[in-house]
Amino acid sequence: MKETCGRIGRATFFVMAGVARLWKLGLVVGRFFLTSFVRPRIVPRESFFRQMVLMGIDSTAIVSLVGASVGMVLALQAAYSLKTFGAVMYTGSLVGVAMARELGPLIAAIVICGRIGARMAAEIGTMMVQEEVDALTTMAINPVRYLVLPRVMALAIMLPCLTVIADIMGMIGGYLIGITGLGINSYVYISKTVDALVLKDLYTGLVKSFIFSVLIALVSCHQGLSVSGGADAVGKATTQAVVISIVLIIVVDCLATAVIYYALPT
Repeated sequence: MKETCGRIGRATFFVMAGVARLWKLGLVVGRFFLTSFVRPRIVPRESFFRQMVLMGIDSTAIVSLVGASVGMVLALQAAYSLKTFGAVMYTGSLVGVAMARELGPLIAAIVICGRIGARMAAEIGTMMVQEEVDALTTMAINPVRYLVLPRVMALAIMLPCLTVIADIMGMIGGYLIGITGLGINSYVYISKTVDALVLKDLYTGLVKSFIFSVLIALVSCHQGLSVSGGADAVGKATTQAVVISIVLIIVVDCLATAVIYYALPT
């Protein structure tokens, strides 16, 4: 019993210490971001636009493919259950609401977490191992401003855009299944989807995606900056960045849904 309590205590301390370090990094990034309104040159523009292309344009194809596939699967599963109640025509409503509220933001965030989050942790971790970060400090260049800030800003802009793409592709995938495999009239499918969606569903997904983007960028950069040692440490940091980001995404998604749909007034 004593040993179990000790393990729980050490695990709790480890989690709280990690949260504190992540919070500290977020405050530094926020300070630089606010300063950029007064001094725009504080943001490395070349790095910022390069990250936007890498995170957004280069990720569009995979996000679209996954979004469309999930929309198709969701339509098939929804129709199978709705057929029992004679409500197959509402398949579009279910797919549209599910993609806008939950699946679109989650799909985009998890894909970006695996594709971009791991890359950010590996890049910064390699720079730590090769002492490039120390060289930046020696040249009086703040590593957080030069490495973390452009990545956080780029992902905060591009992930909501990718979420919109995932929503649209998921609805298109469900539409194709609805009119070809389920025999639903095209006009009926589209009208039911439009009637079911409200503005709150759309901005909820965008708010979630913005929060996810900040979490992914901060966690990945923090893991990269925490690397010490050799190649093994870089691989470990990359794995931890992806795992921690996904866990935080799920937890924050649950909390955001509870707050937006139950705590806040409609």
